[in-house]
Amino acid sequence: MGVTLAIDTSAGTTVALVKAGEVIAESNHDNTMGHAETIAVAIAEVLASAPGIEVNSVVVGRGPAPFTGLRVGIAAAMMFSQGAKAKLSGVISLDAIALLELEANEDISASKPLLVLTDARRKEVYYALYSGLNSHGVPIRIDGPSVIKPAALEEMLIDKNITPVSSTKSISAVAVAKLAAAQARDGSLSNDVTALYLRQPDAVEGQFGKKVSG
Repeated sequence: MGVTLAIDTSAGTTVALVKAGEVIAESNHDNTMGHAETIAVAIAEVLASAPGIEVNSVVVGRGPAPFTGLRVGIAAAMMFSQGAKAKLSGVISLDAIALLELEANEDISASKPLLVLTDARRKEVYYALYSGLNSHGVPIRIDGPSVIKPAALEEMLIDKNITPVSSTKSISAVAVAKLAAAQARDGSLSNDVTALYLRQPDAVEGQFGKKVSG
C-alpha cells in the first residue's frame, strides 16, 4: 500500500502516516467536539514530519459515530485523496479497536467474544462482538455494529448466555492503517467510505409553510 494516510474522527481526531507497517508520524487529539477545527492541524502535523513524502493511499474510519464528527474525517479523507490522486478506502472504526485488543488478548473465542463499545450519546452505545482474528489478521465480527441502550445490550448478552471480554482500547489512526493493511492482504478492503451513523442524524429538514397556531 506504499505510504498510507489514516484518519479517524469517530471519537476525537486521530491522523497517522504509515509505511510498510512502520509509523512515520501520528497526531492524536482527544477533543470529541472540535473535529472541524482540528482535522487540518492534525494532517498538517503528520505531513510536516515527512517533508516531500508521497501518500499512495488514504484510509478513513467510517464509524459508527455521531453524525457531525464522523463526516469531518470522511470529507477530509475524500478531499486529500482526490488532491493527492491516492487510493481511498474505508474501514469500520470498531474493527480497528478490536484489532488492537485481539492482538493483545489470546483468550478471545466464539464462546467468550470480545465486546467493543463506544459512546453513541443519547444514553446509547455502539457495539460489536468479535470471536478472534482470521489468518490474515482481520477481526472476525460476529455481531454488530449496532446502536443500543446499555440495559438492552446487557439483557441481550444474558439472553444469549454470552459473557464477553470488554475492550479497554481507544481508536487510533495507526490501528485504522493496520486494519486496512490486514484487509488488503485478505482481499476485503473496501472503497466504501459512507458514514455509519446507524440512526438518523440530528439535523432534519425544516418544514416550510407549516402553520403555527397562536
